[in-house]
Amino acid sequence: MTKIAEPVVHIHDDRFKVTEWRFSPGAETGWHRHEHDYVIVPLTDGTLTLDMPDGQRAQAQLRQGVPYSRRVGVEHNVTNGSSVAPLSFLEIEVVDDALARKRRATMERLMAAFNMRDLDGLMACMSANCAFHAAAGPDAEGRVHRGREAVRTAYAAIFDTFPQAAWTEGAHVVAGDTGLSTWRFVGTTRDGVSVDVRGCDVFAFEGDLIALKDSYRKARG
Repeated sequence: MTKIAEPVVHIHDDRFKVTEWRFSPGAETGWHRHEHDYVIVPLTDGTLTLDMPDGQRAQAQLRQGVPYSRRVGVEHNVTNGSSVAPLSFLEIEVVDDALARKRRATMERLMAAFNMRDLDGLMACMSANCAFHAAAGPDAEGRVHRGREAVRTAYAAIFDTFPQAAWTEGAHVVAGDTGLSTWRFVGTTRDGVSVDVRGCDVFAFEGDLIALKDSYRKARG
């Protein structure tokens, strides 16, 4: 009969999950994939046996108090390789990195949708109560568009103003509930005026969707 290692969760909040894994001799975790970056802090000396997806088997030596780290995506079954001695370690997961990756992916999809002139794709990136602050307008925030219909209309107006447009050289960063995209915009208006400027968007998120797109763009002069 398979012995199962005992997980004891000490902390689980929006940033970290700390689990103490307790292994009797021969106990194992079962197959699992790590969805977050993590750090292992051994509480005892011992030997872990690692079964890998490709059929390979490896061993990891634990030294009490000597930590090591692994990245997201590791998949394995972990077993206490000792037949006589129990062992334990703390697994510290950085749980908010998954949300950051989802938010970065949303920013990437938004830029792709702009380049494909895909209004439905754009709105799929926006939250239910979204807003768009344009780079220019009568207010200190630029022209403010609130609500999904207003935002969709504003995005459609951009495509109408620029029959030819491309957002290039995109780079995306997420910090907490805030995202930043930088880009180079190259376009031509209906009147044949060419535009080639750099700019950025500052995003506020609700979950992994964009609640606010706040645009800034250089002005040549």
